[in-house]
Amino acid sequence: MKKEVYNCLLCGTPLNVHVTWKWLLGNAFERTICLQCEGEFESVDLSAETNKIFDVVSLYQYNDKMKDYLHRYKFMHDVALAKVFRNQIRQHLSKRNEIIVPIPMHPAKLKERTFAHVDELLKAANIPYQHFLVKTTTETQGEKTREERINSPQLFELIENVDVKNKEILLVDDITTTGTTIEHARIALIEAGAKSVNAFTLIKG
Repeated sequence: MKKEVYNCLLCGTPLNVHVTWKWLLGNAFERTICLQCEGEFESVDLSAETNKIFDVVSLYQYNDKMKDYLHRYKFMHDVALAKVFRNQIRQHLSKRNEIIVPIPMHPAKLKERTFAHVDELLKAANIPYQHFLVKTTTETQGEKTREERINSPQLFELIENVDVKNKEILLVDDITTTGTTIEHARIALIEAGAKSVNAFTLIKG
């Protein structure tokens, strides 16, 4: 079987990974980064990742390595980097029973960036998803202070003719810091009749 990636997508080091029967017969994707780069990402203690109101799970802390990854992926438009965490994302989402709903980008921001970064993370991990929300502002939370984020007006509204009544939903985003974005999305869905809304993010800021 032909390898998909020959060099680490982050540092360019050759990936000397031998294809095994366990890999061929299993559900794991081929490695896309080297062990050294992988070791520079800091995992979150999942046992501590709970919220009293609703469940939010994040996989990695925001450190210098993750900052560089996000910059290259989101702002330098390196869509191939969506594959870096596909095994970890698939491991945590493939057995969830909820409907997976990505946090959407505003259409103007999507046109500027050329791809929806959360959607691409899910596509790379072969996780099916549906869009229920539309973002109503082009402002990004990263442009605001913590206080401004917490006091932001509602960021989302339901897509026209979408019915979420009695549905169990798992929101997915790339990063959470104050939790404002996820909370706004959760409120919009709960007010529309969703039975439950939890969340998953790749990074905890």
